[in-house]
This record gives sequence, structure tokens and C-alpha cells, in this order.
Amino acid sequence: MRTAQITRKTKETDITLSVDLDGKGNVSINTGIGFFDHMLTALAVHSGVDMDVKCKGDLNVDGHHSVEDIGICLGKAFAQALGDKTGIARYGSAFVPMDESLAFCSLDISGRAFLVFDADFTNEMIGEFDTCLTEEFFRAFAFNAGITLHIKQEYGKNDHHIAEAIFKAVAHALRQALAINGNTVLSTKGVL
Repeated sequence: MRTAQITRKTKETDITLSVDLDGKGNVSINTGIGFFDHMLTALAVHSGVDMDVKCKGDLNVDGHHSVEDIGICLGKAFAQALGDKTGIARYGSAFVPMDESLAFCSLDISGRAFLVFDADFTNEMIGEFDTCLTEEFFRAFAFNAGITLHIKQEYGKNDHHIAEAIFKAVAHALRQALAINGNTVLSTKGVL
């Protein structure tokens, strides 16, 4: 069973989060930031990963601590659920359109954390979500999951569409990389 549960409580956030990498369509997201809930739901549904995310954060300050800490917890949950990564396809890539926007993601569940994020937003906010937190979320996720993650906005004008295309591109790349395609670790070293 590729599952994990993470609890993290700081002076800024109180998070409980669980994942099932072999999901059955169960998604429950409540971060207090509506647009971020929408993006995490898209990430879960399109990746095929069941997610239960509850966060009480210091939203009176802003959304930064909540978004980054959820990225940290989600990354740790993925790393825990993957274990030694036996049998996974490891790599995934996807282009995803969202109306006038197009996003690309390529990733490697390698154990080597890295993020390349190439996207530009026109507005500071989408609802109550600070657009610059998109990169912060994916950095926290990639570094705690041990994923080499490349994200590129090919083009687009509407920030909602750009962000949604990005989250869905990451989700579809994850779906490919998480797939079981054998019973060995896909590495010339024999370990990841």
C-alpha cells in the first residue's frame, strides 16, 4: 500500500494530510484559500492520487505559510508513500492546455530535488491566492519529495488558466511517473 499520513504543527500552520498513490477518487481539501483548494483538487484528480488535506494557517498574515507548509507536507507524504521507489516508471512529462494557456511539466522521481519554474503571472492575486506562491508550493513539494521538477508556461493570458494548466500538467506527469511498470528500481545504480 503506497499511502502516507503527515501531521505538522507550527506557530504558523496546523496541517494533517494523507495520500494514497493508488487512489480511488477520494479527495478532500480545505486550506482556507479557495483557489488553492481548487488547484490541489485538480492535482489530486488528474494525478489519480487520493488526497485529504486540512490546514489551519495564519491567513490573517497571508497565504504564504499555509501554501509552503502544505507543499512541504505533501512532498514528505509522497516520499514516504514511495518508499524505495521499486517498480515505478520514474519519469513523466505532459503538455496541458487550458483555453488560451498551455503548460508543460517534465519530472523525475529521482531522489534528487530540483525545481525549474518558468511562468509569468500578470496579476498578484487569483481570488485570495497570491500567484507568486505557485512557485513556492512546487519548490517545497519537489524538495521534500525528492523530485526533479521542470515546469514551463508555454503561453497564456488568463492567470487562472495558466495556474490550472500548470497544476494539471504536473498531475499528468506524476500519474505517468508513479505508475508501476515492474518490480525493480529503474536506475543503473540499483537505488534511487
